[in-house]
Amino acid sequence: MATHGGGGEYKDLVVFLAAAGVVVPLFNRLKISPVLGFLAAGVLLGPDGLARLADSAPWLSWLTISDAGQIRSLSELGVAFLLFMIGLELSWERLRAMRKLVFGLGLTQVAVCTVALAAVFVLMGQPLVSAAVLGMGLALSSTAVVMPVMAERGRIKTTAGRATFSILLAQDLAVAPILITVTVLAALAQSGVGSGDFDPAVLRPALFTLIPAAIGLALLVVLGRIVLRPMFRSVARAKARGQGQGQEMFIAASLLVVVGAGVAAQAAGLSMSLGALIAGLLLAETEFRREVEISIEPFKGLLLGVFFVGVGIGLDLDAVAADPVAVFGLAAMLTLLKAVLIFGAARFWGLNIRTAVETALVLGPAGEFAFVILGAGLVEGIASPAFTQTVLMAATISIFTVPLMALIADRLLLRAVAAPPELSPEALEPPTATSGQVLIVGFGRVGRLVGEMLTEHGQAFLAIDANHTTVAKGRAEGANVFYGDAGRTEMLERCGIDTARAVVVTMDAPAKVDEVVVATRSLRPDLILIARARDHRHAARLYALGVTDAVPETTEASLQLAENTLVDLGVPMGLVLASIHERRDQFRKLFQEAMPVGEAARSPRALRSTLRR
Repeated sequence: MATHGGGGEYKDLVVFLAAAGVVVPLFNRLKISPVLGFLAAGVLLGPDGLARLADSAPWLSWLTISDAGQIRSLSELGVAFLLFMIGLELSWERLRAMRKLVFGLGLTQVAVCTVALAAVFVLMGQPLVSAAVLGMGLALSSTAVVMPVMAERGRIKTTAGRATFSILLAQDLAVAPILITVTVLAALAQSGVGSGDFDPAVLRPALFTLIPAAIGLALLVVLGRIVLRPMFRSVARAKARGQGQGQEMFIAASLLVVVGAGVAAQAAGLSMSLGALIAGLLLAETEFRREVEISIEPFKGLLLGVFFVGVGIGLDLDAVAADPVAVFGLAAMLTLLKAVLIFGAARFWGLNIRTAVETALVLGPAGEFAFVILGAGLVEGIASPAFTQTVLMAATISIFTVPLMALIADRLLLRAVAAPPELSPEALEPPTATSGQVLIVGFGRVGRLVGEMLTEHGQAFLAIDANHTTVAKGRAEGANVFYGDAGRTEMLERCGIDTARAVVVTMDAPAKVDEVVVATRSLRPDLILIARARDHRHAARLYALGVTDAVPETTEASLQLAENTLVDLGVPMGLVLASIHERRDQFRKLFQEAMPVGEAARSPRALRSTLRR
């Protein structure tokens, strides 16, 4: 970073963190995507913002980012983390369940928009190869902006929200092939394709340059499959032994995977983003996926903030002011053309008019990967620098319009006649945890038996356990079990507690059981929650914390002994079972009355206060 006296080398970092500390809470309060705030902060903190006033007020130089180049270098990590998280969310099962929308509607949108935009740029005088790169970059939309905007409007679980997610997922999958295509197009451009003196032999050396990349890609996949699972098992084992620094070790391992995979991909001639995506895909099939997601989330958000600040810094207001008609006209053309094409593709694949309109409007603007793809085109020397900068300015401005497009969609839909979705909800289901499943917390002896009984009666379940050996054993037997700490609300959310039918806590550590109960009740006060208790005192405490049922080990053992004794003595089974159930109900009533339970006491704050007592 640029220096400005003592400690000045960290000035840009301090300015960015200060902006993040102000922008994110402010935009959350205003119910606006923080991404737009980072973009605005980049414009304000860049050379066309406060820096213009630094001559008359030198102290303002401390409120500007002076080394945009290093900010952009750091922002590459933000894109890598985003692709890593996308990779974690993918699996062959999820892609197969959504294949109609992802590989049908999504890839149709990418292909149609790429061809149409490339044709427009050719008509504007751009060479074919350059126009192709511009078309591929602008065909994509902004996952980082669109999904938060849809979430804020409560549209994620609607038909339009699911269709939008599917298209964005297809676009994310297309990024890696597009980056490879840019490399091939660069080789074609350097070989003279499109001119009269094209010599195919010139292509041979250029194509040979892809061989190290292919080898590096294969090694990354093979080594990832061999190394990642044992590495995280080792970290989990260390976490179980030394609880003080266990979470820090897990975070460090997650960061190592993202950065290490990115650097390895760069060394092979690929992009850091592609390496991170591959690492995410490999980890998605392991039991550590959910824990890694939680560990990496804060870093992804912050580094993506750096990325968007860099994008805002790159918005040359002088250039916009010099030719506003061209820049804003290009932004409007891009958004309108994409919206029309996406609407047509959505209708072709069976979405109704309302859904198609909403999906088309929010996906019309450009996305963050336009900067990655067009930047790669500039590096490869196949994109016109002057024209590409104009396109990037138009793309930046279009990203700012995503909330406006969502608002327009709301206004249009309010006037439209309601229409049922033409695609089944199953076809539009996003890749999340199975809806209506039972969450089992703890997959030891007790949890495993609960899971077997649920399976026997046709009930789906997902299990969570913090013991890596237990998780590995369960997954080897085909159980749907993940490594993680269910006492953290983030883990419960990742495992689909919002759609779960029940939670069964089977752990034998009373304090940890209490922690999971508190976390669960803070998210779902209405959920069926059954917990294992150590004794009658623990059962009473669990009822105070809000469980539906507490099962104390000592009481159940006594009832089981009594049942077996009476049956062996010849007492009729019906009478024995009736008396056992009656006694169990009496115990439950006593436990519930042992500690006060009221609606006020069930709030998250009151639950935590009760737990501390």
